Amino acid sequence: MSSAALRLASVLLVNQDGAILLQLREPDARMDPDRWGLPGGHVEPGEDPAVAAQRELREETGLRARGDLSLFLHENFPSRLTPGMRIDWHVYCGATLARQEDVVLGEGAALRFFAPAEALELPLASGVDRVVPTFLISEEYRALTAA
Repeated sequence: MSSAALRLASVLLVNQDGAILLQLREPDARMDPDRWGLPGGHVEPGEDPAVAAQRELREETGLRARGDLSLFLHENFPSRLTPGMRIDWHVYCGATLARQEDVVLGEGAALRFFAPAEALELPLASGVDRVVPTFLISEEYRALTAA
């Protein structure tokens, strides 16, 4: 890859009620302020994206997935903020037994579990607005909610 890449890892976390955890971006965020996104962040140099996803989930929410996270989506696309930069985005999914009262706000303006119908009505961050609806009708989501 000739251009620089920003490696990101995000998590689609589903609780036992089938609700998905979303994070409200700060009003002063450089991209998608006041929009709902996924917990996640930068993959450190040499770090496996799956490890980064678990680490970011723990740092931002205080939660851990039950078992391993599964790769749901991997995309590589041009950055909207930095010309010449590419975004290498890994989106993982997993289940948790956590409830809303177990969530610790470690980053963002809010963190909340949303029922699928509620999540689809929210102002979602760019990219997340495609990923969440696709995830909610996927085999992966059905498998996580059947467990």
